[in-house]
Amino acid sequence: MRGTRASCLLGSAILALLPSAANAFYLPGAAPHNYVLRDPVDVYVNALTPMLAGSDNSKLKSLINYDYYNPQFHFCAPDGGAKGQPESLGSILFGDRIFSSPYDIKMLEANGTCQMLCTAEIPGEDAQFINGRIREEYALNWLVDGLPAAEMKRDTKTGDLFFDMGFNLGNNDDDVPYLNNHYEIVLRYHEPSPGVYRVVGVLVWPSSRGGSQEDESMPNCDSEVPKLGLSETEINNIRYTYRVTWDESDTPWATRWDNYLHIFDPRIHWFSLINSIVIVVFLCVMVAMILWRTVSRDISRYNAIDLSEDVQEDWGWKLVHGEVFRAPSYPMVLSVMVGNGAQLCAMCAVTLVFALLGFLSPSNRGSLATVMMVCWTLFGGIGGYYSSRIYASLGGVDNRKNAFLTATILPTLVFIVIFLLDFFLLVAGSSGAVPFSTMLLIVVLWFGISAPLSSIGSYIGSRQGGVSHPVRVNQIPRQIPPAPRHLRPWASALLAGILPFGAAFVELYFVMSSLFASRAYYAFGFLALTAGVVALTTGTVTILFIYFNLCAEEYRWHWRAFLTGGGSAFWILAYGLFYWLSRLSLHSLSSVALYLGYLFLICLFDFIVTGTIGFLASYWAVRRLYSAIRVD
Repeated sequence: MRGTRASCLLGSAILALLPSAANAFYLPGAAPHNYVLRDPVDVYVNALTPMLAGSDNSKLKSLINYDYYNPQFHFCAPDGGAKGQPESLGSILFGDRIFSSPYDIKMLEANGTCQMLCTAEIPGEDAQFINGRIREEYALNWLVDGLPAAEMKRDTKTGDLFFDMGFNLGNNDDDVPYLNNHYEIVLRYHEPSPGVYRVVGVLVWPSSRGGSQEDESMPNCDSEVPKLGLSETEINNIRYTYRVTWDESDTPWATRWDNYLHIFDPRIHWFSLINSIVIVVFLCVMVAMILWRTVSRDISRYNAIDLSEDVQEDWGWKLVHGEVFRAPSYPMVLSVMVGNGAQLCAMCAVTLVFALLGFLSPSNRGSLATVMMVCWTLFGGIGGYYSSRIYASLGGVDNRKNAFLTATILPTLVFIVIFLLDFFLLVAGSSGAVPFSTMLLIVVLWFGISAPLSSIGSYIGSRQGGVSHPVRVNQIPRQIPPAPRHLRPWASALLAGILPFGAAFVELYFVMSSLFASRAYYAFGFLALTAGVVALTTGTVTILFIYFNLCAEEYRWHWRAFLTGGGSAFWILAYGLFYWLSRLSLHSLSSVALYLGYLFLICLFDFIVTGTIGFLASYWAVRRLYSAIRVD
């Protein structure tokens, strides 16, 4: 996953039931491209992206993408200029900038022949720019028949061979950059029937070849030559060459992505998942014991009291039965956040369904971002409905303002952040900047579809009114005794957030490596199960803390439930800073601003989603609890 990653952060991922299921079938409705002998095989070039060097101690040095045909690179362009390829909304948001290339490749032709591509002159200033990108471990990204060009690597922990997408712009040996100007291209093909061929793998081994760069005669790709270093003080003449080798493979077209979708160390995923399941089972059992033994006993004792007596033995959570449904402070803000959280939850759930059906295969570039954007747009009615009903339940009367804020406040905040990040990308000359036309399209989707649907949902919710409460609210609020330190809002949020974060932090590492380090991630089965565990953990631990608060006679539970449920976001923020220190080595202000901006969006969406889950779970539990007691 590359580029701005902005829309990808809207969901932070959620997909497929088991890792093996991801490889069980291919993208539904996709058709293979059949070639015959000497048919042209097009090579398309994509943006250059930073990548990890491959060692366990390597660090990512940049987050800026560059257009392949950036004038400072001086790559060979086709005659008549490069032609841009049509891209989906999600592909553009992911930072894909796909163009045609001058590589002349025909099916099963020129096998093993060294080919001359072009010569280029690189001034000293541009050589300095290229050397800087080599030191930052930038990678070239090609596409052949929808497959990314890759380097074959071996997983150091499992010993499995896999295709690591992209290949190095150059080599940084002994802190001296060398430009790769020769490419050994191995195209794997499968022959399903006589005379019909399909591309099932693309491998590239780049190398740096020095020596004479001005001779345009037929090159010799096998001669021993020194590496090519670029002078930063004078003009450099560069000769680009390539050689194509065709390799027949038994891999059928339907499973050609299996080599690319490598799951690093699946045992860690299983250990994390089993650990998370143990945590959530323990929490569920704990909450069930509290509700069954303690609460049931309290309810029985409370209902056994003779209400005709002057003195009632109220204690604990029963003392605040006349306060527990009192409207909290800022009910408008709380209802708007819950409404947007419900919209995000619905978006994630439907994205999961599409993933389970196989529609989010990486062969369909940008499908993840496209599905998220479409779902967010179409589920505006869900956000408006939940916001208006919660607002009415909390005693709100300004329904128009509630509908307006629900439809505008979160998209406006996200749009401002993305616009600022886009500014840093433009200043850095990155191709990952979202074009103005795409920005305009997103605004049109927002105002033309999402906002009207949100208004309709708000209207339906306001017509249905608020949720009925089982007990009345006293006219005069009672005093609240001092709460224990561990039940204070921020303390309980941090304590409660540890468990959901602990259930997800292993998958969080792989997701962040995919978002920022251009690593392919397809362990969506683990991710989906982890997401379910996190949701259950968030709901149960929030109910537990709210029960403790009510027993301490603290009846202001609404905001505490949202804050406690969203407590994992603070741990994600801390982990994001730790990831920055341990896995990133960012030297430019633009890269630092981009990382912090993306991290803020991740934490914001996590806080809203988990806070909404905690609030709705607590609301359900509180209503169930107080509907079980007999109050005069």
